This record gives sequence, structure tokens and C-alpha cells, in this order.
Amino acid sequence: MRNRILSVQKALLFEINQYENAVPRRDASPDWERLHLASCGRLGYLLAEERGVDPEMAAIACSCHDYGRILTGHQEGHAEWGYEPVKEFLERLELFTSDEVEQIALAVKNHSKKGEIHQPLDEVVKDADVLDFHQYGLELPRQDQRNRLQTLQKYTK
Repeated sequence: MRNRILSVQKALLFEINQYENAVPRRDASPDWERLHLASCGRLGYLLAEERGVDPEMAAIACSCHDYGRILTGHQEGHAEWGYEPVKEFLERLELFTSDEVEQIALAVKNHSKKGEIHQPLDEVVKDADVLDFHQYGLELPRQDQRNRLQTLQKYTK
């Protein structure tokens, strides 16, 4: 089971290395991208176990959720922009069914919509993203992010 998680994370690290210097100005450092994909993946795994969501799929979706920002270097619109490219990335890996690719890609696309409710997998990704920022003491700039963090109080004490 964990072989797919590790395979995806390894491929994502390769993508970060490949695109690191391709974008002259990035909104997040490549080092943050590396750390964030791994720690979000772990948080997603744990949240999914607790919620009855497939933990492997959650870890993979959490690891991939900022794929749009990895490629473009930009925060604005990265979730929606990452939808098609992450599908292509996952299909190249040849580890997933077409249904799994679509589920992960939708979680990537929806993860910035913190004030909306989507499928359980999407919700795990949103929560892991917010918790990861919180665990490193980083500011959550949007109100919908801060509201979501408040709903996760049991993890922040």
C-alpha cells in the first residue's frame, strides 16, 4: 500500500527539482514545497484513518494538492490550474485507475475552497493543508482558512 505513496512523493520531489529554476519568482520556496507535500501526506493519512476515508488515497491527494503551484510557482489559482496537469502526472505514473486519478485531481482542484464542503477525500486534503500551516506556525491569510482551523480545534491543542 505505502509503495504508491512513496512512489508519488518521489515523483513529486523530482517535479519540484525539475521546475525549481524554471520559474524566476516563486510564491513558495521549493524547500517549503518539499516539506509541505510530505507533512501534508502524513497528516492526510492520519485524518483519513480517523474518518473512514482511504488513507492511501488521502496521503496521495494531500501530497499532490499543490501541484499547480509546483509547476507555475504561483499561489493564485493554483488549485484549479493544477487539475489537468495533476491528472497527466498521475496517469504517467501508471499506478492508478482512471477513477482514482479523477478523485485525486478533484481533491487538488477543490482544496483551496476551504469554505465549501465537497467529497470526504477533498475535506481531508483541505484540513491537512490548514493543519500543516498551523503546525509550522505559519499564518493563514484567508478567513475561510482560519475558520476551518477553528473547526479542527482538537488537533491544535
